[in-house]
Amino acid sequence: MSPFMKFFLFLYDSLSPSSWFLVQRHDLAGSLDTDGVVTSGIIGDVIYIWKQTRIFVFIPILKCLVTICLVMSFLLFIERVYMSIVVVFVKLLRRTPEKVHKWEAIKDDDLELANTNYPMVLIQIPMYNEKEVCQLSIGAACRLSWPLDRMIVQVLDDSTDPASKELVNAECDKWARKGINIMSEIRDNRIGYKAGALKAGMMHNYVKQCEFVAIFDADFQPDPDFLERTIPFLIHNHEISLVQCRWKFVNANECLMTRMQEMSLNYHFVAEQESGSSIHAFFGFNGTAGVWRIAALNEAGGWKDRTTVEDMDLAVRACLHGWKFVYVHDVEVKNELPSTFKAYRFQQHRWSCGPANLWRKMTMEILQNKKVSAWKKLYLIYNFFFIRKIVVHIFTFVFYCLILPTTVLFPELQVPKWATVYFPTTITILNAIATPRSFHLLVFWILFENVMSMHRTKATFIGLLEAGRVNEWVVTEKLGDTLKSKLIAKATTKLYTRFGQRLNWRELVVGLYIFLCGCYDFAYGGSYFYVYLFLQSCAFFVAGVGYIGTFVPTV
Repeated sequence: MSPFMKFFLFLYDSLSPSSWFLVQRHDLAGSLDTDGVVTSGIIGDVIYIWKQTRIFVFIPILKCLVTICLVMSFLLFIERVYMSIVVVFVKLLRRTPEKVHKWEAIKDDDLELANTNYPMVLIQIPMYNEKEVCQLSIGAACRLSWPLDRMIVQVLDDSTDPASKELVNAECDKWARKGINIMSEIRDNRIGYKAGALKAGMMHNYVKQCEFVAIFDADFQPDPDFLERTIPFLIHNHEISLVQCRWKFVNANECLMTRMQEMSLNYHFVAEQESGSSIHAFFGFNGTAGVWRIAALNEAGGWKDRTTVEDMDLAVRACLHGWKFVYVHDVEVKNELPSTFKAYRFQQHRWSCGPANLWRKMTMEILQNKKVSAWKKLYLIYNFFFIRKIVVHIFTFVFYCLILPTTVLFPELQVPKWATVYFPTTITILNAIATPRSFHLLVFWILFENVMSMHRTKATFIGLLEAGRVNEWVVTEKLGDTLKSKLIAKATTKLYTRFGQRLNWRELVVGLYIFLCGCYDFAYGGSYFYVYLFLQSCAFFVAGVGYIGTFVPTV
């Protein structure tokens, strides 16, 4: 038998459960190994170095990583349980925002003075090449039940596509002829992206007469009574600067990917936003479907484009100035989820990279602030940023997609059952409660979230290190209702020609590693852990070939 064959036989043997022990150097110099293969000379030295490296390098490093992951698992578990307990008490005690804060409908008994009881409200709709949805959003804003002379609709159009510009102008002209006070503001650049557009919109002279500003992204369609249900919170509670409302997804049933998104976002609103509003009077502004007090917005320094989460940036700065927020769960605003995998990946990059980068920029500012309590500082730095924006992404990918698969190759690594079964099960069930109708999709949600955790972890590190694509802003693609059926009908004709463009090699590499670990566990493992490994590898392969979400041809 050749020396190379002996070496490869050893590598195979060294990874098998029957031979995980340290072989002494003098035994390797010229004696038989466990299978009777003579090991001598260079081969013996290589075998010795490998086993020593495995014992004294790989296993200690992996044990250290396992310990770190166990700590993160415990922290995440406590955070999720804490938020869930808060939400349960809020529901049981029926502590609705209308009961906690002063809320009275605006009275218009005196017809001559009716309109003066309504404050001036600015409605901003930032958009960029949104021809599929621009008419829906502008129309919904113009239909709001509010006196026409007490409302200004401001369309901030940064479009570079002539067709989009034409549609926006036509829609604005149509509503202007109906008596709506609507302004179409166009910049000659895209400096600052959305934050830049919102900042420029606030600089117009007619904005000075407005007391509040409602913001809707281009795919959001508020109900007519939106202002009537939100503005009273700001009128009667002068310490409140922001009223945030819930999102309602019009295309949640479009595909499995949108169902998964609905589950995650519903939990965000039901647990994270509700608990933050109830206990700390603070949460992250979602960038849309909310109403700001303009005085608070200006006091906080206005819009800044230093990160890709300008909404969260503004919210944190307003909080540090002592302003309070309220989340109104019962007011829903219709919008569209990204239904193509490419669009979803761009969105998740921005949502993961931006908070990490903002945490890096604002930690010292939060610590040095004199206007808020130490308790709120701790909440901002630890709960809001560190646990929910940093730890959750890194832990999910490193632990479930790297560490656990690797444990089948190193039986010395002992991972307690509470970290692999009890905690994940509890967290998953708590997440599913927010979307009861999708409870049967829990397995798919787990696998999908683990796949996306790799992309989010990468974006998180880019934000922390302020490297590469840290300031990349790609507008989330919307399909709308008018063109979607036509695009999907055409998609099947180009599905196979675009296969190469959809390949995501990182997902394929990780999927292959998990699959190989599953094969090894199937051959040598004493449990059924390989079932999870095979399912998870399949999820990575599906994402790797881009066979997920809605397929839209390039036109």
